[in-house]
Amino acid sequence: QVQLVESGGGLVQTGGSLRLSCAASGRTVSPYAMGWFRQALIKEREFVAAIDRSGGFTLTLDAVKGRFTISRDNAKNTVYLQMNSLKPEDTAVYYCAARSGGYASRDSRNYDYWGQGTQVTVSS
Repeated sequence: QVQLVESGGGLVQTGGSLRLSCAASGRTVSPYAMGWFRQALIKEREFVAAIDRSGGFTLTLDAVKGRFTISRDNAKNTVYLQMNSLKPEDTAVYYCAARSGGYASRDSRNYDYWGQGTQVTVSS
């Protein structure tokens, strides 16, 4: 069993930056691919970024390419999402997820463990 806890969310102005962290416990996440998803009010959960178990391959939503970067530190059992040049449309609850097997995926159905989420609000 893997427990995931997100942190680093908050209120930021348009153009600002935040770094989200996802700390894992229960077992090492080094064999898992990790992903970030988000869900805005009255919208479905949306893929944001994912990283394979080695950290050498990433996937990113087109709308955030060049602004968001996913990374991982397996020694710290932590995954990060660096978010720059934030826009009001980035406002959502951001969730961290872990996928067995190690391959990054855009499909939320492929992920086995989820955190509780952290709110990101970008004011205009």
